[in-house]
Amino acid sequence: MKRIVAICLCLLLAAPLLTACGNQEELQDGYYTAQMAEFSHGWKEYITILVKGGSIVSVEYNAENASGFIKSWDNTYMQTMLHANGTYPNAYTRYYANQLLEGQGKGGIDAVTGASSSHGTFQMLAQAVLEQARKGDSSIVIVEASH
Repeated sequence: MKRIVAICLCLLLAAPLLTACGNQEELQDGYYTAQMAEFSHGWKEYITILVKGGSIVSVEYNAENASGFIKSWDNTYMQTMLHANGTYPNAYTRYYANQLLEGQGKGGIDAVTGASSSHGTFQMLAQAVLEQARKGDSSIVIVEASH
């Protein structure tokens, strides 16, 4: 009987430690944002996610210029990029965001032909925003471009 009590006591004492370790990988509920440190070609890309119940429920991926205008709203830019690259911001930003949402940050993100630069940036931002969500840190994380 003493042995059973000792085992139960050990399990009770160890449970909070095991729970704390498990929470290191779980996403904490809240809004999280990661943005690039610098503008690239006049745009600064960012990701904002909303986590509820430990799952990502929404993802916004876009870019803004110095005045705060959103890249996927720029019809002139869209037409230019569509003719030159075969894609445009409103298409590839939704595609990348949807992959992050569907994979819950656990799978890879497939690149869109014509938006490979944004693919690399998206992956850096996604990694940073997921780390913030694991920590439960809702401050905006600034990501430096790797050269």
